[in-house]
Amino acid sequence: MSSGEQTGIPSSGGIRSTGISRKPLPSAEAFVKGILAGDRVMLSRAITLVESARADHKELAEKIIDACLPHSGNSIRIGITGIPGVGKSTFIESFGMHVLSQGKKLAVLTIDPSSQISGGSILGDKTRMSELSRNESAFIRPSPSGDSLGGVARKTRETIYLCEAAGFDTIIVETVGVGQSETAVHSMVDLFLLLLIAGAGDELQGIKRGIMEMADLFAVTKADGDNKIRSEATRIETQSAIHFFPSHENGWIPKVSSCSSVTGEGIGGIWNQILEYKKIVTSNGHFEIRRKNQSKYWLEETVSEHLLGDFYSKMRDLYKAAEEDVVSHKVSSFQAAEKLLREYGRRTRE
Repeated sequence: MSSGEQTGIPSSGGIRSTGISRKPLPSAEAFVKGILAGDRVMLSRAITLVESARADHKELAEKIIDACLPHSGNSIRIGITGIPGVGKSTFIESFGMHVLSQGKKLAVLTIDPSSQISGGSILGDKTRMSELSRNESAFIRPSPSGDSLGGVARKTRETIYLCEAAGFDTIIVETVGVGQSETAVHSMVDLFLLLLIAGAGDELQGIKRGIMEMADLFAVTKADGDNKIRSEATRIETQSAIHFFPSHENGWIPKVSSCSSVTGEGIGGIWNQILEYKKIVTSNGHFEIRRKNQSKYWLEETVSEHLLGDFYSKMRDLYKAAEEDVVSHKVSSFQAAEKLLREYGRRTRE
């Protein structure tokens, strides 16, 4: 089996060349049986169904997810982000190998909101995790290209359920860039790890402030060689800065580490901090509270997404005219919206 088959990495954007559109699909029961048995090919094909826009694929994916849901939830979900150049892929490979050495099974998923603009692939980024991708206890899956952030985020959350049902007890959700995607990742993980780099300057902290306030752990990467002293200085500065941020409701005080993905120094310490975090927030009930709040959030987001899609589908003929009336000051935005919503309600009732 090739590393691509092992990891479920698509050969191109959209539906992967798994043959799901060319030959009869297995039943939902067969998919679920394979996933629960840890069959990585069946897991990959199920995720491809989740990513598909075809109605029949969506229907089958929903059946699979519903059946797998009772077998999910038994993992630690870790969100990881950082600016380009911070070394996310190298860190995830080094960190992932340490996690595997602890007897864990690891799935690495990504959220790539930039791909809908560039149409590019993040496969090159994944191939740098060569050692991790060859390990039978690891599974790497990029997000589908050409999709919206909301769509990628929803599909990533559903993919988490499938990976957990397949026996992966440690899930990493990586953001490819810096921006809106951090909020989406924060809404589906138990812990948020922000990677920093020495010498990025104060302008980075300005960009990152909102993201820094979300983080549960910080790690200054590339703390080796001539960069070790600067990395330690950045660690101390960051630790001092986070005392000015609002305290976390779960009682956890964010910690800052430094590490080297090349030498492995500090990597084990970060894993120990994650275990400490889980122990504390589980004991005080906030682990479960966070997951329940996330489930409610995704219920609301999914309902909003479907309603919005239905609205634009039914009101496409009138919406453009309403926009023109608003920009030409013939009617206020609020009046135009009220008129559209009244008409939408009438068409929905018909």
